[in-house]
Amino acid sequence: MDARFNLFENEISAKFAKRFANTGQVIEQSPLPKTTQELVALRASQINGCGWCVDFHVKEAAAAGEDAVRLHLVATWRESTVFTEAERAALAFAEEGTRLADAHLGVSDETWAGVRKHYDDDQTAALVCLVALINAANRLAVLVHQRGGSYEAGMFDAMRG
Repeated sequence: MDARFNLFENEISAKFAKRFANTGQVIEQSPLPKTTQELVALRASQINGCGWCVDFHVKEAAAAGEDAVRLHLVATWRESTVFTEAERAALAFAEEGTRLADAHLGVSDETWAGVRKHYDDDQTAALVCLVALINAANRLAVLVHQRGGSYEAGMFDAMRG
């Protein structure tokens, strides 16, 4: 199935995408570890069924040196031994923050405590913003059926300005 609409070729959506990408730079430049950023974005994208975003984050993480085994195990992180306690707290937060409709209370107190145990205020702020941003990105791509497979690492950087 082809994409329903090319968000990168339309003037309005291209302007929005550029601003959206620039918003992401705030998170990228934060003290939240880049590895954690990619793992969180990947997990939310898996949950939301966003092939384009899964493709994007797997390739960006791999280009940044992330281990292939860890990337393959993100979907089953609870049953894996390759993630740190801090990463596990961030992945739990990503899941609960993505599945808001599944849990009427949103992020549990236990998960929030795990995040606060491992991340300072700036890192926590970046994590909260990242979960919100990746969920928005997932919706954009899923709405127009943007497919995964064609992304190349670094491709999105050209959009920023």
